[in-house]
Amino acid sequence: MTLRNRFTAFFVAFAVLISALGGVLTWNGARRALEEQLDRELLSAGELAKETLFRQDEVLLLLEEGQDPPPGWFEFQNHLRRMMNSGVVDRADIFRWSPGDLEVRALVTPYPPDSIAILQRLSWVEPYVVSGLVQRAYETGAATTPYFPGLDGRDYRHGILRLDAGETFLILRIPEDHLAPLDALAWTIVVLSLAAAALGALIGWRLATGIVSRLEVLSRGALRIQRGMMDRPFDLEGEDEVGRLARAMERMRTGIRRRDEQLRLMLSRVAHEIRNPLAGLELFAAAAQDTDDREERRRILGRVRREVVGLNSIINEFLGFARPGRTELELHDVRDPVGDAVSLAKAEVREKGGELHVEFPTEPLLANADPRQVKRLVLNLLRNAAHAGETVWVEGAMVNGQVRIAVRDDGPGVPAEIRDRIFEPFVGDKAQGAGLGLAIVKEMAEANQGRVELVGQDGGSEGDGGNDRIGGGAEFHVYFSGPEDLPTEGARRQAAQEEDVAK
Repeated sequence: MTLRNRFTAFFVAFAVLISALGGVLTWNGARRALEEQLDRELLSAGELAKETLFRQDEVLLLLEEGQDPPPGWFEFQNHLRRMMNSGVVDRADIFRWSPGDLEVRALVTPYPPDSIAILQRLSWVEPYVVSGLVQRAYETGAATTPYFPGLDGRDYRHGILRLDAGETFLILRIPEDHLAPLDALAWTIVVLSLAAAALGALIGWRLATGIVSRLEVLSRGALRIQRGMMDRPFDLEGEDEVGRLARAMERMRTGIRRRDEQLRLMLSRVAHEIRNPLAGLELFAAAAQDTDDREERRRILGRVRREVVGLNSIINEFLGFARPGRTELELHDVRDPVGDAVSLAKAEVREKGGELHVEFPTEPLLANADPRQVKRLVLNLLRNAAHAGETVWVEGAMVNGQVRIAVRDDGPGVPAEIRDRIFEPFVGDKAQGAGLGLAIVKEMAEANQGRVELVGQDGGSEGDGGNDRIGGGAEFHVYFSGPEDLPTEGARRQAAQEEDVAK
């Protein structure tokens, strides 16, 4: 079942359930209230007749089976007939019953005396003896029967009241006419339920169509991405969940597109970077094959070896960018991995006749980062600085609760046209390498929940006051989380001192 049909079925079921449940409760409540009202009216009519018409009922005690009706009997019969002519009571009878008996004897009926003899059995009343209703009327003074269908197709109800003359009872029958409007109410409930179902289907269909149509747009966009067609953006608006999903998929599309472009660029750079050394290796190999001079051959093989080392370095740089490795954060003293990186970079700096200055505090600089990746990114920064200038500085400090590692040089600096893209892959101004060093530094810094930034040419850096001790060159700051979320008092004093120096 489609999502649109599920929405529609749910709304229809909900509308029918609510309307039908409400209708049934309303119908039952109305019927119960009407029946209670009818019982009160029935008993009220009987009590009124008992108090006004049958108050002097001693004559009923004198009736015997088979005798002719006495004069007082006809007066009671007239009372019963007047009650029937009132339009409220359909039939009224007076009968005698003794506790423990199963038979009921008629005393006064509204019919001629020859049709029902005095003290003749009233068989239609005896089921109420069996059910205990007559016993209840004898004990409490009144009782009502459930409604029952009559021979004419109408529904009726009986009310039984005990008279003052001992074991004599007045039984009244009234029609249950209230069921007719209840039947009309039942049909009204059915019609309303059908209308609610139609309205629920319309609302569910419209709501599902609005959601499903937007999801279909996202589905088609995902298929386009799967097919490599990523030029069309996801332009769905809205602050609901579908809108947020569209924005997330748009970020995914741009990320995949950017990554795809970087991959294509990396492949082209890989081919370019490897083709040149391979061409040189081919020439050197041919020259070594043609010469018979041992010294010349050794010189050529030395150049071949240097080309192979350079080629291996380029491949390692590409692999480092493509597979950054797993990051395992731990709280450690960054002076140790930075010291290892400095030891490896000193040889390259001294080979150029330059100097490498290290300035770290004597107390530990605890950072929450991966020590291996800290060593690797600092080594990349030091090598970039060594290629750019002759003198390299590396410093460590605690700034605003974060560990900051600064690497700078006295070279020409970063050209203005590439400053905004300096951390992108294959962006650089030097001939050596593939231009992935700073991209790897940025990726590893973010993997360690830190950041790296290029400080201004004048030494100013947003947020830390910078350092104006270097006139030119490039300066990079790497930040790692410290052991606490908030800076310590010593870190705050150090930050204040740096701000004063910057001013």
